[in-house]
Amino acid sequence: MTDILPRLGVGLGWRAEIDTVVERLPGLDWVEVVAENICAGHLPASLTLLRERGTTVVPHGVSLGLGGAELPDPARLSRLAGVAEAVGAPLVTEHLAFVRAGGLEAGHLLPVPRSRESLEVIAENVRIAQQQLPVPLALENIAAHLRWPEDELTEGQFLAELVERTGVRLLVDVANLHTNRVNLGLDVAAELDRLPLEAIAYVHVAGGIERDGVWHDTHTHPVTEPVLEVLAALCERVGPPGVLLERDGAFPPPAELAAELAAIRTVYRGVPQHA
Repeated sequence: MTDILPRLGVGLGWRAEIDTVVERLPGLDWVEVVAENICAGHLPASLTLLRERGTTVVPHGVSLGLGGAELPDPARLSRLAGVAEAVGAPLVTEHLAFVRAGGLEAGHLLPVPRSRESLEVIAENVRIAQQQLPVPLALENIAAHLRWPEDELTEGQFLAELVERTGVRLLVDVANLHTNRVNLGLDVAAELDRLPLEAIAYVHVAGGIERDGVWHDTHTHPVTEPVLEVLAALCERVGPPGVLLERDGAFPPPAELAAELAAIRTVYRGVPQHA
């Protein structure tokens, strides 16, 4: 990895429903925007205002589908590249997920088979995307409710090999790690040790809820202590360039949102950071 990414700090997912709240939150270093929700030629006034203030904006894609067997769609890549250029982004992010096949949309981020064969296909998809995007790409681990029977690698091992082959960066979602711990019995500490932590571009934190023994990564509930503990465990191993709170609905009052960010900031900046 020859690209040098910026120190982002503590950020929040920008959503149109809370645009004026985001503008007024104190101590907010940067924002992330869902790339499919904005048009490069007609940026929302709120994002324009934030950019004029010098706030970093990072596009986060949800539909590129780099985990599928089909080659990345040139039109989707072009649109993502256009959004990155429009907001002056230092990088773009996407999910390591399967989202479509044969023209049919899954409507959900599904886990990829972690096989050697799958690794070959995804590595090629990532290389194609990297060639078409104007800035570095980082991939996010997803929350899963199943494992594929052909899995040969853990997610950490799979991501490590993908990084080694392509130089892609990582967006580590600690809430998704917690989800997979509850739902799939993931050993979070072991997975953190398998990840190439030096490849981390930034970290996602989000809320969820457990029902009948299943963890639901809702992005509409407060961040729980177990998720903050995973964040702390990661920060004890490496000082990530940034951390961001995702909230997609049931938005709390501004004071509660600020308190969630403060709790994340305390963990992020309170744990001894290592280069």
